[in-house]
Amino acid sequence: MHFLDGGRLRMRRKIFVPGAEKDESIELPVISTLFRHGRGNVLFDTGCHPSVNTDAEARWGGMAKFMTPIAPPKQDVIHALDEVGLKPEDIDIVINSHLHPDHCGCNEFFTRAQFFCHADEVVAANADGAQKMGYMKAEWEHPMRLDTIHDSLDVMGDGRLVTVNLPGHTPGQIGLHAELERDGTFFIVSDAVALERNLDNDEAPLNAWNADRLLGTYETIRARRDKGATIICGHDDEQWQRLQTGQHAYA
Repeated sequence: MHFLDGGRLRMRRKIFVPGAEKDESIELPVISTLFRHGRGNVLFDTGCHPSVNTDAEARWGGMAKFMTPIAPPKQDVIHALDEVGLKPEDIDIVINSHLHPDHCGCNEFFTRAQFFCHADEVVAANADGAQKMGYMKAEWEHPMRLDTIHDSLDVMGDGRLVTVNLPGHTPGQIGLHAELERDGTFFIVSDAVALERNLDNDEAPLNAWNADRLLGTYETIRARRDKGATIICGHDDEQWQRLQTGQHAYA
């Protein structure tokens, strides 16, 4: 398992932290996770599109004003994969935790992959007014096969990688439960927990689709943490700095 750098964002801190000053900002890592499984290579989330590092407004329009990419050129999933010796065509399966542009921005490059996303997320991304909710079809609507998940998906059929429904941030947000032989259990929850402190303090970020559903999802995540799972948050920079990333793998 490799944690890959999918970009970097700047947003208002008050979105995530109650009581933060109006003009205070926070820097957020964008994370993609690669699994090298005996039956194929699996990528969970694809980060930001490379072009937003040089001209975010051209790709994201007004969204770039409040979710501002700040990574330099070549800091994206495509270049991160190259650092571990892989090209986009080496990826067999892509799972999108949800369809916001910082989680599916590089989808278009994985032309050989089979894609998975929760059915409720596809409905939300196609609904009237979806763009106001952060969905952009240019980021996720591509010719590659997209299969939808309803309950959960045992990705390789061996119980090692299993999706878990975690609604709240968006209607169809999912996480990925990973069982590793040496390093144990990881639960990659994406934006179901943006920052570790949100989970610890029952803080629902202001950009949550449904705060009550999100607080319920926190209970699901804490239950797995109590059983020993390492929770990987969606955008926690302090946690990101502690992780082994890039070429350094968990096994």
